[in-house]
Amino acid sequence: MAYGLVALWLVVYLALLLAGVPIAATLFPRLADRGLGVALPLSAAIIWLTGYWIGQFSLALAVWAGLLTLFGLVIALVYVRDVEIDARVLAETVGVFTVAFLFLIAIRAVDPAVHPLGGEKFLDFGLLQSLLRAETLPPEDMWFADEPVKYYYGGHLLASLLTRLTGTEPQFAYNLALAGFYAMLVTAAYGLAGSITADRGSPRWLGGLMGVFFVGIASNLSTPSRLLIWQLPDGLGGFVAGLFSMPVEGLATGTQAFSYWDASRIIGGTINEFPLFAWLNGDLHAHMMSTPFLLLVATLLYSYYRTPEAEVTRRRLLVLATLPPLAGLLAVVNTWSFPSVGGLTLLTLYFAPSDPRTLAPSPIANRLARPDRWTSDELARLATAGAVGVLVVVIGVVVSGPFWFGTASGRSLGLFPDRSALGPLVTVHGTFLLVFVPYLLRYALPKVENAGRVAVMLLLVVGIGVLSKAPAVALFAPLIAVGWALNRLDAGRAGRATGAERTDGGRDAQPTNGTARATDGDAEQLLGSEETAGAAATESADERQPGLLSELGFESVLLIAGAGLVVLVEFLYVKEQAGPGRMNTVFKTYMQVWVLWGVAAGAALTDLVWRHRPSLALSGGRWKPTLRIFAVVLIAATSIYGGLALTDHFTAEGPTSQTDDPTLNATLFVGTTHADEAPAIRWLDRQPGRPTIVSAPGGYRWNAPMGHGASAAASLTGVPTVVGWHHEIGYRGEEAYERRASDVRTIYTGPSGDQARLLTEYNVSYVYVGPAERTTYGPVDVAQLEGVTVARQWDEVTIYRVDQSELTAAEPL
Repeated sequence: MAYGLVALWLVVYLALLLAGVPIAATLFPRLADRGLGVALPLSAAIIWLTGYWIGQFSLALAVWAGLLTLFGLVIALVYVRDVEIDARVLAETVGVFTVAFLFLIAIRAVDPAVHPLGGEKFLDFGLLQSLLRAETLPPEDMWFADEPVKYYYGGHLLASLLTRLTGTEPQFAYNLALAGFYAMLVTAAYGLAGSITADRGSPRWLGGLMGVFFVGIASNLSTPSRLLIWQLPDGLGGFVAGLFSMPVEGLATGTQAFSYWDASRIIGGTINEFPLFAWLNGDLHAHMMSTPFLLLVATLLYSYYRTPEAEVTRRRLLVLATLPPLAGLLAVVNTWSFPSVGGLTLLTLYFAPSDPRTLAPSPIANRLARPDRWTSDELARLATAGAVGVLVVVIGVVVSGPFWFGTASGRSLGLFPDRSALGPLVTVHGTFLLVFVPYLLRYALPKVENAGRVAVMLLLVVGIGVLSKAPAVALFAPLIAVGWALNRLDAGRAGRATGAERTDGGRDAQPTNGTARATDGDAEQLLGSEETAGAAATESADERQPGLLSELGFESVLLIAGAGLVVLVEFLYVKEQAGPGRMNTVFKTYMQVWVLWGVAAGAALTDLVWRHRPSLALSGGRWKPTLRIFAVVLIAATSIYGGLALTDHFTAEGPTSQTDDPTLNATLFVGTTHADEAPAIRWLDRQPGRPTIVSAPGGYRWNAPMGHGASAAASLTGVPTVVGWHHEIGYRGEEAYERRASDVRTIYTGPSGDQARLLTEYNVSYVYVGPAERTTYGPVDVAQLEGVTVARQWDEVTIYRVDQSELTAAEPL
């Protein structure tokens, strides 16, 4: 076990976290934790943005330029500002990160392998290796030599910058980076959920821990539901299983049949991952690495949400100067998350206490504040918020420009895919529905003036869902509608919109969404000057007076955003080769939903079980103990998966298991499971630069005697091969892929003249002939070509060196 490397990376992570503290305190003065939960993603974003642009010219300078930018900014802020930080909150944040990091280190230490089956580890490790070999961006595609990678590689770029900074070998850096991304996600959830909770009158630490649980530990309802079926009588169990489209085999027959994999494949034809599953599976993949930055975006928007309308300059800087670079970062880290930045911006600006129209220059703002007779005030507000959201995305495209013009692969949109059935939807999202439904009812029921009308409207929504064969509409459109109505109806009643209802001093006289109803003196503490607000933000939750809100807070924005994404992918999907229909669309979108909803659920459940509201039937008096019992049961039920999965994980025995001798070496398994090829791959890994090799194209299986080589030589070294995994069909098109696959066959089996011509055309340096190549192409001997000699030979692998200066090309055909 590489304890020294674990300590080194932890120290580096914590140093970056501390460096981000003054920046976070500047951007998030009104948050209860002053933004400490996202201090590390902030530092990482600054290093990444600098490194991304410097890397277009020199990756060797990128990490140092990023550090220089970060620490230059920190020194400047400390010099001009007196940054005050609550030491207890900082200690909590450091503690949460450290525990989460070491938790993932323990998990990876017993299963460190980057094997190709059951995930994208060969893609992820190959990208990391390619970036470490690259001199500039974008990196060369290790599966399509002499072409730039056609994939969102931003998260791997950050991992490679940290690898360069620490001088770590990539086989160890893979798992250390993976643990860091998990810890960043969990810590960001702790900070944001805690801040939302504190601003609503409940303990910050409790809301933070709830956010950590739902984001980093909780599972969907698949595992507890199957265990319940197992315990029920056969007839009743079969009925329940049929009702929720739940298979009665596997875990439904007993815990001995548990498999951690099953909980990620619930909705037919899709992938339904959640964070604990994803990090147990161990991919260093884009949809995982983007999550800390998605929460950084959400935290930034929450800071906007909490900023008074009078502070126009600050609000403009938050939305138009700080947010677009993060949108650009997410575009390169995980393009699937890029549009979500625009959507979150729209929702936040629309629901925030301050009017988004005031962001415009005064003449335009005054015109927008007086909509004509054809335009309602609400529509003008929504249109302005949408326009700013689009502007953020457009500037984000500019920030990430080289990615779009050189790396991003084209896709088209499809409409009306096969939709999710009701039972699987409830199974996948039920963890959050069990929190959000009572939470919204708690605030909605006291406001219902005409129950019959409301019931008819909700039944109409459900009916539309049923008639359109879209159960997601029936399940989630009511959540969107109720959350939307509670926010905007309360806004109108409170006089938050515009004009005369504001005080002359520019401070909201009425309560803001997400803050307590208060006197002017209280408002001064919550929404006044930055100095006063910053001090108030650092108060512990225990020192705050319990809130008496009747409005929803920022958690409802996250709730609506997640519900909107779930409904959207029932009607719209991205066409691509990665999977049939909307498989990849749901896969990449649902991870975002889980993270946003996890924070919202943490704040909402804390609100349900903590705050005493005797005026509300669902939370006062006799209901409070019931709600706390409900919370305990829900937490216990959604922890079952983690308990079973971790037990299996730490006791498993298999070819890639390291339970007896923990290690973080991601490629150690090669010597055990593929000993015949291990020496050749190690030799190739030691070759400098980016020499092109030829090897048999592959896929998820590495079973060389059957002809499945998984392009291991390229995937494990980053040395580019002429053509590798069939993923390239999705990136480049089937015609381009098949042409290269045919050329590779010719190199191994064709006439000598054609062999020489193609070796020259692809500028090949080495020809790899291993078990998969011999099974696929038969006996191979390219040494008869002038300029081709044996570089190294082992029992099962021969690597030929190609001297391009001596290679005799054939005459053109």
